[in-house]
Amino acid sequence: MPKWGMVIDLDRCTACQACTVACMAENNVPFVGQERVEEGRLMQWQRLLTEVEGEYPQAITRFIPRPCMHCEDAPCVKVCPVGATYTNEEGVVLMHYGRCIGCRYCMVACPYGVRTFNWYKPEFNEVHRTYLNPDVPLRPRGVVEKCTFCIQRIERAKQEGKKVGSEGDVVTACTQTCTGGAIRFGDLEDPESDVSRLSKSQRAFRLLEDLGTNPKVYYLKEG
Repeated sequence: MPKWGMVIDLDRCTACQACTVACMAENNVPFVGQERVEEGRLMQWQRLLTEVEGEYPQAITRFIPRPCMHCEDAPCVKVCPVGATYTNEEGVVLMHYGRCIGCRYCMVACPYGVRTFNWYKPEFNEVHRTYLNPDVPLRPRGVVEKCTFCIQRIERAKQEGKKVGSEGDVVTACTQTCTGGAIRFGDLEDPESDVSRLSKSQRAFRLLEDLGTNPKVYYLKEG
């Protein structure tokens, strides 16, 4: 049984945000516009953290892509009163949108800030509807949503009879689109996979690791 994980090499990330755009296109994430963003209604599942070190003119800007961490001990799963968020047998933290009541306990419990609340019924005109991914449902107003490690691609690989878990069988939208090859996705339990090997690198670290959530997203420090 694979345990899906991700490794992001910060030395390769160019902050182009192609991963963010690819995630939105793959998962039918609506654009909310500048006004809604200023109100804090951003819907992106894959975001780019910006960190500035030092002072001008010697300041250095660092960028950290931030999908859902898919924690082994996920706080969001523990606090949901209706079981809308859960961890499947392959270690992916998912959302059951039909069960979500929009209480947002999971958003409060998540230390990584990767969940978004759907404040408005998503609207797509007829032209845009032709571009929607039929494998991903449209979420109604009032539910919480987040990165799913492109679970639809994992399921599609299973249906096609591939040996899911082997390197290259499943590629997430952000991995496929990353221009610098910074994002790797695969089975952490497979010692031959890139993600398993890189997660044990001396450069590897995880965000807020001291909290004990055991994220399955690893980062490689800049050299």
